[in-house]
Amino acid sequence: MGKPYKDKAYRWNRENYSRQRRFLDIWGFVLTLMFELWLDSKPWSYPGGITEEKKAARRKKQAVWIRDTFLDLGPTFIKVGQLFSTRADLFPSEYVEELSKLQDKVPAFSYEQVEAIIEQDLGKTVPELYRSFDPIPLAAASLGQVHKAQLHSAEEVVVKVQRPGLVKLFTIDLEILKGITRYFQNHPKWGRGRDWLGIYEECCRILWLEIDYLNEGRNADTFRRNFRNADWVKVPRVYWRYTSPRVVTLEYLPGIKISHYEAIETAGLDRKNLAQLGAKAYLQQLLYYGFFHADPHPGNIAVSADGALIFYDFGMMGKIETNVREQLMETLFGIAGKDGDRVMNSLVKLGALSPTDDMGPVRRSIQYMLDNFMDKPFENQSVNAIADDLYEIAYDQPFRFPATFTFVMRAFSTLEGVGKGLDPEFNFMEVAQPFTMQLMSEGNGFDPANSLLGELGRQAAQVSSTALGLPRRIEDTLEKLERGDIRVRVRSTETDRILRRINGTQMGTTYGLIISAFTLSATILFVHDKVGLAIVAALVAVIVSVALVRLLRRLDRYERMF
Repeated sequence: MGKPYKDKAYRWNRENYSRQRRFLDIWGFVLTLMFELWLDSKPWSYPGGITEEKKAARRKKQAVWIRDTFLDLGPTFIKVGQLFSTRADLFPSEYVEELSKLQDKVPAFSYEQVEAIIEQDLGKTVPELYRSFDPIPLAAASLGQVHKAQLHSAEEVVVKVQRPGLVKLFTIDLEILKGITRYFQNHPKWGRGRDWLGIYEECCRILWLEIDYLNEGRNADTFRRNFRNADWVKVPRVYWRYTSPRVVTLEYLPGIKISHYEAIETAGLDRKNLAQLGAKAYLQQLLYYGFFHADPHPGNIAVSADGALIFYDFGMMGKIETNVREQLMETLFGIAGKDGDRVMNSLVKLGALSPTDDMGPVRRSIQYMLDNFMDKPFENQSVNAIADDLYEIAYDQPFRFPATFTFVMRAFSTLEGVGKGLDPEFNFMEVAQPFTMQLMSEGNGFDPANSLLGELGRQAAQVSSTALGLPRRIEDTLEKLERGDIRVRVRSTETDRILRRINGTQMGTTYGLIISAFTLSATILFVHDKVGLAIVAALVAVIVSVALVRLLRRLDRYERMF
């Protein structure tokens, strides 16, 4: 996938890094990308004329280049790219699709470095800590690598060791990225309506947590406790005596990768049941515990010999705070009632939607989605289709989906894909329906049979609150009118067309005067044997003439459009 890489391509694969070299590499990528984006906006850069197909093909090519460059730039950008692959509300679909393919299988670091890190962090040598230790890693990724080992007490374990110099690399890269983020935040076009600094802070938080193996150990313990009564879910035990910020030792739980469908069938396991269990496990994480695996790709889920699910890698986890539950319920009821205003207000309170001066277009977009979303029964919906609709509406709108929301949607889409691989007839929404109904009934405070009564009561309370607050709202509106804070914007297509025509006529007149002046100057200079200056003046007249012709053609196209 993409170009082949050799060790020399990874200039970051060392313990000591040059800040100057990283600065040049990163800014070189950013400036090249900015130039390409500028070029994309110029119709003359498309041979044979600009079309949507050509623009999409160019974005696809750029996306592949971005993915390959992120891999060259190393761990920081591999992880940033993976995070960006969840932000279809911010980036074109071509970028998101390619970044979702970003794999961080990179060259392993040496066993001598592994020994040094373990001794530095745990205070003892590898032979003192482990009875045996395989020097060849089971897997190597951008942040670390995993070795199989055995404790002196005979337990089989895996030891995850962080890549040398990773903290220093993150520190250098994130400092450079902060300057780039500030530039984009202040950019008149790319910064408008985008909280790039907020996105940067979120990325920093996630990246620093992911390389803290003590945090990963705590996450694994919490996850294990949540499923302690479920014999169909297995989570590796953490050996805290052999764990530090850069080393984590976990119970060895081998299994069949959940996407190895033939191997699962050969083992005699029920693929349809496994698809149901995968969805059930994730829904329980999300709806019951509020603590979920934020990166459930097939490499992080396996199946044991007895058909239980095994979860790995707890560096990236998501949490749903208790105060978010109420607004999620409000959103659910708004969707169920096809109430665009209610959904919009709840999304604003959730922080998923930035309020603007004119929320009308946003409300209409939400209402359009609701009208189309509710055409089919809930259990016949596809997670991917719903996510695509959401992101299509959100792109270039004031939607700002929090990281938690995008992680959930990505996880749902991944699990739906895995489920369909295990069972072609699998439907994630069908499995989710009873969980959602239970959540809505619990949030209502009534049994499902009485949910309508509870909803009517809430609506009555809402109407009362609105009526009592109406005088105050009228007073606030009058105060804004007095201060001049209320603006009325009226747009007339006919007026715009006339103004554009007047503006074009003025520019055409200016171009005509310039052409006449330089043509006359060229003639006078030529008559007085100033041939060189005459040619220069004539060239200027020709250039302005070309600009005039382009202006006239553009005006003609605009007139035909309207």
